[in-house]
Amino acid sequence: MPTTKSAAKRLRSSAKRKMRNQVRKSHNRTMEKKFLGLVEEKNVEAATAALTECFSVLDRAAKEGTIHVNKADRKKSRLTAKLKALTVKA
Repeated sequence: MPTTKSAAKRLRSSAKRKMRNQVRKSHNRTMEKKFLGLVEEKNVEAATAALTECFSVLDRAAKEGTIHVNKADRKKSRLTAKLKALTVKA
């Protein structure tokens, strides 16, 4: 248990922040799976639209501090490479 008022407030705020971050991370994973599913189906048009949506979600999570900016950039790069490989094969 926290002994000071400020420690109690930190405990409350960190719990709120943890929930917010969990929701954002879950949404990131959902969008990524949606995109990868479309890549598996070889649906280029829908995958391109899903990739744009995925970028938006990743950038928002990075801006708000849920994930590191470099991690978001790395994920975006890898997802783009998967789409590019799909378009080259098609």
